[in-house]
Amino acid sequence: MNEINIKVNGMMCGGCENRVKNALENIEGVKNVTADHTTGNVNVVCDAVDVKTLEETIEDIGYEVIRND
Repeated sequence: MNEINIKVNGMMCGGCENRVKNALENIEGVKNVTADHTTGNVNVVCDAVDVKTLEETIEDIGYEVIRND
């Protein structure tokens, strides 16, 4: 089981949190998602899911992923 933290820009309310959570929970292998619009933090507990897949899913629904490259 992996725990992945992603910083997201653009979540403004609880509805945004739910949108991100629902999109990520539809990915096979994702077990639990928590999102906090006040901090921009998204925490994903999953089995062998590629971080890039999670990030692309968030971006596909209109939010910006903050990367530390």
